[in-house]
Amino acid sequence: MTTTEAPTLAASAAAIALAAHPITGARDDYDELVERLGRHQIVLIGEASHGTHEFYAERARITRQLIDDHDFSAVAIEGDWPDAYRVNRYVLGQSGDPDADHALRGFQRFPTWMWRNQDVLAFVSWLRARNDSHSHPMSKVRFYGLDLYSLGASMEAVVAYLDRVDPAEAARARERYGCFDRFEGREGQAYGFALAHQSALPCENEVVAQLLALRAHTDDYLRRDGMDAFDEQFFAEQNAVVVRDAEEYYQQMYRAEVSSWNLRDRHMANTADALLEHLAHHVPHPKLVIWEHNSHVGDARATQMSARGELNVGQLARQRYGDRAALVGFTTYEGHVTAARDWGEAFERRRVRPARGDSYEALMHAVDHPRFWIDCHEPTVQEALEAPRLERAIGVIYRPETERQSHYFPAQLAAQFDAVIHLDRTGAVEPLEPTPVWVEGEPPETFPTGL
Repeated sequence: MTTTEAPTLAASAAAIALAAHPITGARDDYDELVERLGRHQIVLIGEASHGTHEFYAERARITRQLIDDHDFSAVAIEGDWPDAYRVNRYVLGQSGDPDADHALRGFQRFPTWMWRNQDVLAFVSWLRARNDSHSHPMSKVRFYGLDLYSLGASMEAVVAYLDRVDPAEAARARERYGCFDRFEGREGQAYGFALAHQSALPCENEVVAQLLALRAHTDDYLRRDGMDAFDEQFFAEQNAVVVRDAEEYYQQMYRAEVSSWNLRDRHMANTADALLEHLAHHVPHPKLVIWEHNSHVGDARATQMSARGELNVGQLARQRYGDRAALVGFTTYEGHVTAARDWGEAFERRRVRPARGDSYEALMHAVDHPRFWIDCHEPTVQEALEAPRLERAIGVIYRPETERQSHYFPAQLAAQFDAVIHLDRTGAVEPLEPTPVWVEGEPPETFPTGL
């Protein structure tokens, strides 16, 4: 930082300190924030990385209060629909999984630690116990996934559902989805690569036909009694939607990066809409909490994403729900994170470098509180955050050697979120299957010289 910038940062930090709500670990840390969030129908809570313990733990803490104090109906995560629905069945007491660990075993695709970690395990266990204490089905809280990476698993789920309710249609579904048998493992990346580089014919017509066929028979499938049949049909139809959108997503992935990003976030936003519509059959005024990365939760129009033609779930939520949507982000200055060095590689417990001096994280670090939250609508906060700065984002990959290019982007924080939670020093989320490499962590930067 230059000497002329220092007073601006110091003055901004002092203004934020006056408006900051300290987080001390007390039971009432988030009472005021939760009271404000509880007035909304859809609350999106982010994370600045996919591997930070405190982001998961504090987000769960806020969510528990929203459920207990403001009757939120469901939690939806940045995870695949069929994997999360297995958890949903468990928390509703409808599955054969003996505990939360088993219920989370559907999350086997990289990055496994994102949802198979100790913090999610604790939350799912709490949710099951909470639901068990509520006898009426309408008072039970549900758990869903918003993502579209489960191409093969979702096809299997559609066929399995039809095997139970309409064996003849199941045979037709197998024939339609058989279009993907040409591609290794019926996985999306192999499908997209073959279309882009091997002149393979797409399966677009088949997946659309299957979705339309499933919807055409909805009334027949719902003639069975009970809400369970209604939920099962919804689960199957959403899997068919996942297959349709995943087919298009993987077509675009090797051709147009912006198009594939927008398709994915539209799918997640549309799934949230479908969830609220479905939940309205269970409760009069459903409310939804969404857990995703800051890059999906924060309004894209307040970041460089917009200049690239990208949108995200947070932007769509504001456009569709207006004042009924609230966006909450997290920041941290330094610590450790669970992440991989590259896609598909083993996860490690890696050091997070201190944030750049020209970043929002450095500004928050200069505030005289180690942990706090701020309301971005407060005038003093808006003024302090008015100047655009860099913001850090760590996904499932962390590359500190190219951190400026890989993990920072220009943003206007007060326009991006309605509230921001800053936790100055944070630790890595603990995977349910920690490896020796993760336990050992990275060696000190001075290793082996000791200097």
